Amino acid sequence: MTAPKAYLAGPDVFLPNAAAQAAAKIAICARHGLTGISPFNPGLDLTLPPAQLWRQIYLDDIAMMQGCDLIIANLTPFRGASADAGTLVELGWFLGQGRLVFGYSNSAEDFAARSLAQMAASPDPAPGLEVENFGLVDNLMIQGAVEYGSGSSLTLPPDGRSREFDALDVFELCAAEAARKLGA
Repeated sequence: MTAPKAYLAGPDVFLPNAAAQAAAKIAICARHGLTGISPFNPGLDLTLPPAQLWRQIYLDDIAMMQGCDLIIANLTPFRGASADAGTLVELGWFLGQGRLVFGYSNSAEDFAARSLAQMAASPDPAPGLEVENFGLVDNLMIQGAVEYGSGSSLTLPPDGRSREFDALDVFELCAAEAARKLGA
């Protein structure tokens, strides 16, 4: 039996140590009987014109996703109060394909608190609108997609303390849960 293939979504590709982060996540997946597939593509021709490069990245990512059985998405807040927009598109793609959706966040902070802090730090582009407050760590649709897409909760720091963006302990808990659900 071949190991289930897990697409490792997230803005980790923007880290200065993206290659090492991808390798570490792939190794963690292997320890849990999963084949990690990272969208980090070091062979990408970065000399392509931007209009061609972004299309190539998109098509490469879709091809990788098509070959995977599940997604493990890094939903740690990225450049704002919520998860990375591109990662959310990938998560939705897997959900729409009826494939398993697992996600984790290195942030244990409440989404409403993060949103209010962001609004206090910079002008609110939508003043007067309510801030979603369900006591969740992100928007209810994100947590719902994970819970209903895998039957598992969003994996969070077990001690309730937030981690650095690139910490891997919460990712490992999520990968272990995915492997357990799949019987890997």
